[in-house]
Amino acid sequence: MAVWKDRRARAEASAEALRAALAGRGVPERVWRSIRPVVTASGSAFVDLGVFRPDVIDQITAALILPES
Repeated sequence: MAVWKDRRARAEASAEALRAALAGRGVPERVWRSIRPVVTASGSAFVDLGVFRPDVIDQITAALILPES
């Protein structure tokens, strides 16, 4: 159970970091609110991004691309 909890905590931290990064880049909550942590029955940790409309993916992509220096 401790391994599952550790992996859940890792997935939660990663999901929260991605949500915070998107929010920090001005992406509205309606775009990133479906990002959630997942741990499978076998204990594998994942971050589920969900299913997005193409315009939402365009917003996420624009937020992730750093401006050239």
